[in-house]
Amino acid sequence: MKVIAINGSPKKDGNTAQAMKLVCDELEAAGIETEIICIGNKLIRGCMGCGKCFKNRDEKCIFGEDGVNDIIQKMKDADGILLGSPVHYSGVSGAMKSFLDRAFYVSDANRGLFARKVGASVAAVRRSGGITTIDQLNRYLSYSEMLISSSNYWTVIHGTMPGEVLQDEEGIQIVRILGKNMAWLLNLVENGKGAVTAPEMEKKTMTNFIR
Repeated sequence: MKVIAINGSPKKDGNTAQAMKLVCDELEAAGIETEIICIGNKLIRGCMGCGKCFKNRDEKCIFGEDGVNDIIQKMKDADGILLGSPVHYSGVSGAMKSFLDRAFYVSDANRGLFARKVGASVAAVRRSGGITTIDQLNRYLSYSEMLISSSNYWTVIHGTMPGEVLQDEEGIQIVRILGKNMAWLLNLVENGKGAVTAPEMEKKTMTNFIR
């Protein structure tokens, strides 16, 4: 099994990366392969709402020059997806928002590339805004019919300068437990294959409230 971890921080080795590594360490200890991909320091354009991914249904965003499509395929092939972001104005980083909008829109356009995968999220923050950030990340997971792993508290870890999150004892426990629970849920899904039939994917019904 494999988990793809998307780091939305512009600091490749900052506190978000440290938090995600703590989660990945637990996954690796359970025999699950992990790969952390930093997109926060990339120039990623936002979704234009052009609808080409719905028209083409080729599992790609029409804007393919920034590597987003390659990461989408890695996410599609993975068993789990871990999202991590620093807190920018009580929300995810700009690059992370652009990436997630496009990646999850492509997933939706192609009848749920990420559906039934195990998902989790973590936020690194100086002081406040962490809960709203993980809520924002989790909305992508829940919208895509993913199975969301949790911990014994909201999955937020605190620190300002790179490495300071390793002084947050409670935060460290929270993200460690997140990793353990994610590994457990991944194993449940894997061992349930062939034994429990997954619900059939349905074509989404969409209505417009303007008549």
